[in-house]
Amino acid sequence: MANIASARKRIRQTLKRTERNKARRSRVRTFVKKVEEAISAGNKEEAVAALRDAQPEMQRACGKGVAHRNTVARKISRLSHRIKSLVSA
Repeated sequence: MANIASARKRIRQTLKRTERNKARRSRVRTFVKKVEEAISAGNKEEAVAALRDAQPEMQRACGKGVAHRNTVARKISRLSHRIKSLVSA
């Protein structure tokens, strides 16, 4: 255990931040899962609506430093591409 006050404070801050980031990551995964389920069901309208809800949540995670900017962009791009391909299928 740390003996210096600033180190003890850092430990407290890290624990809070870890919990917050875990909740954000979980929330993003839940939104993405809803999009995935709509795509696998073949329901384009539901998938578009789910992606519209998931996109700001993913961008927010990126802004908060939970996910990398390019990772979020790639995932949004791939999900939207899969949704677009539902029309021709």
